Amino acid sequence: MLLAALKAAGPAVRPALRPATAFRSLSTTLRVASGHGPKAPSLFGPGGKVGEVPTDLEQATGLERFELLGEMEGIDVFDETPLDSSRVGTKKNPIMVLSNDPLRVIGCTGSPADSHDIIWLNLTKERQRFCTECGSVYQLDYQGEEEEAHHH
Repeated sequence: MLLAALKAAGPAVRPALRPATAFRSLSTTLRVASGHGPKAPSLFGPGGKVGEVPTDLEQATGLERFELLGEMEGIDVFDETPLDSSRVGTKKNPIMVLSNDPLRVIGCTGSPADSHDIIWLNLTKERQRFCTECGSVYQLDYQGEEEEAHHH
């Protein structure tokens, strides 16, 4: 159930970089309404029962529910672990940055950590980026779906 919710919430987690089209919403509505294909997991809680105070899980929606479902499965859905700063990335062996989005902003503090002020870098899946202060090379390890990477 969590994996299906993660896949369904992926577009909600990513910034809306392309406008939704009527055709896409219509085709999704028809597929779900016709009973074909798997039922999309709900990112809306059932709500509280009459006369009771709802729990967090019952009333949570969207990203909050996504995070709660992940915690129930023991998965940190918003991985906030720091990047590897034990070494300096090179062109042949860059520091890989996991992302579900084709664009991610990272901050380099050098190697060892905090050896210089934060230098912010915009990583894209097309090319490597390097820190102008320490020379460490970073590369995006894109984990998202390929068709969602095209924002044309």
